[in-house]
Amino acid sequence: MPMLEDVIRLGLVDDDEIVLDEAALSLARLDQPNVDLDPYHDLLDAVATRLEAIGKDAATARERAEALSSVLGDAFGFEGDEATYDDPANADLIRVIDRRRGLPVSRSILYVSAARRVGWAANVLDVPGHVLVLVGEEVAPVIVDPFCGGIPVEPAQLGALLMAAQSGSAPAVRHVAAMPNRAVLVRLLLNQATRAEQAGKGRRALELYTRMTVMAPDYGPAWWERARLEGIDGDVAAARASLTALLEVSREPELRNRVTETLAALVAP
Repeated sequence: MPMLEDVIRLGLVDDDEIVLDEAALSLARLDQPNVDLDPYHDLLDAVATRLEAIGKDAATARERAEALSSVLGDAFGFEGDEATYDDPANADLIRVIDRRRGLPVSRSILYVSAARRVGWAANVLDVPGHVLVLVGEEVAPVIVDPFCGGIPVEPAQLGALLMAAQSGSAPAVRHVAAMPNRAVLVRLLLNQATRAEQAGKGRRALELYTRMTVMAPDYGPAWWERARLEGIDGDVAAARASLTALLEVSREPELRNRVTETLAALVAP
């Protein structure tokens, strides 16, 4: 129950009160209730201490980005997992810390959290098909790719990423935006949920979408996916409750019509 209460609390606090790495550890512990988180918190503190020492003279965003790469990559051995990219462990921060490997989003959480712990500005960037990190804010910020060792992403490379993400029917993406903390955590769970369903583990996916709705109750897509999987599971009452919750958080006319029609068709067997 205390572990579930941590997730419920994430859904109630203001977004800027969420500490990304601590929240990600709380989510991971739901699947590993016997794990003692103290060593993981100690490691995150050690990363921050090392970063503060190495980056004490880092005045520019580029110097701070280099310090982050040096500490997380060289000193602590974190890297992107290219060999087993789809392993669910790559989106579980406990396992990421154990294995020193992870997805772009989990690596980004480590980068951003370490920077914030020493008082530096850093944000996770939502790039179509990828996740990057912005170090700094107004004065000469730098974008880096934590999955690839924290290498800088120059404007031309970012433009190429955006162009590669376009499809014939999709609107052009002209810029990328910093992700709210809660959205980063949703992205982390979404990686696990989609992989679970692809592996035929529908109930595991349902569990993860349920966590999303608890942690981010205003995130409509999670309610929709939760209702869909509850319907597949034969729990019509739960599916109707999830769709009703979606109606409460969504103001999009097209989606609301779709939900209303689905509710009308969804009757108990």
